[in-house]
Amino acid sequence: MSETGLETTWGRDLNIELDTIDAVLIDEYQSGFPIMERPFRAVGQELDISETNALTRVRQLRETGIFRRFGAVLNPPVIGSSTLAAVSAPEDRFDDIATIINEYRQVNHNYRRDHDWNMWFVVTASAREKRDDILDSIETKTGCDVLKVPMLTDYYIDLEFPVVNTDTFARESVSETDVSATRISEEATGGLSRLEAELLVEIQDGFPLSVTPYHDIATAVESDVDAAAVVDAVDRLRSDGCIKRVGCVVNHIVTGFDANCMVVWNVPDNKLDTYGETVGEFPYVTLCYHRPRRPEQGWSYNLFTMIHGRESSAVDSKIDNLAAEHLPFEHERLYSTETLKQTGARYDELVGTAER
Repeated sequence: MSETGLETTWGRDLNIELDTIDAVLIDEYQSGFPIMERPFRAVGQELDISETNALTRVRQLRETGIFRRFGAVLNPPVIGSSTLAAVSAPEDRFDDIATIINEYRQVNHNYRRDHDWNMWFVVTASAREKRDDILDSIETKTGCDVLKVPMLTDYYIDLEFPVVNTDTFARESVSETDVSATRISEEATGGLSRLEAELLVEIQDGFPLSVTPYHDIATAVESDVDAAAVVDAVDRLRSDGCIKRVGCVVNHIVTGFDANCMVVWNVPDNKLDTYGETVGEFPYVTLCYHRPRRPEQGWSYNLFTMIHGRESSAVDSKIDNLAAEHLPFEHERLYSTETLKQTGARYDELVGTAER
């Protein structure tokens, strides 16, 4: 137990003392942060603290590294065209290839994983053509074949879960999950107005940490708008699915959930939705989606699940259970062993493609 009476396990040696208010901010404001001109005033009233105190606490949690940022979590497959991709990088060139791939602004995540396909990254662009041009360029510059596996069906995707605890795997404290099979188009462009595109570009790295973030955003965009118009636009983008949630984005690695395993399964195509929806409901499954097989590249897997835990043994136990009780199919476990790049998706080209 900490001096504050809060039990937690951190992933690295952080000199952190949390009180109950910090814990609430961390666990209960990853989404649902008020979309209004003075959001920290509303949060302060809910927590019985001042507006300034609420802002200061979020800023300190950001500076400590527990929060990656404050603001909107964008939804790449709705806004533009996004894909997971991988290369098999020779060990003697691994660092050089990672540098080449990471130099693309449109690459927002890149991880080393324990597999022959050892470097996995995400490319997000304003349109499919631009996305595929980047992948072609990566192949040319690295000399590596690129495995491209865009998301085709979303069963469950959400990295929002309690972290102020000693749970061995993520979402252990969550009782249930809402799951549905949502088809994803590779041709998505968002259908954005110019203001919406400008807003998404402006907020892609987070909201300003001030008592008036929406006013600050309004001042920063080119369109002549006030804070109320920005509030309305952000609320509309959230309702339309371009924004998944608004809140404090937690750095799960820092909070101890660093046993990150992507498990890929060879599931019969005619049973994908059945298995995807069933498995996606399990609280310990943090992500569940359908991606295409690539038999010509030796890739036979079509269902992807992610499990985050504090201990690899606990994660392995859950995977064993999945395989024995629910997914009795060929599978492989791709543990993340190194974070090569982790940023928000980049949408700088959106303004040029927006409706005027």
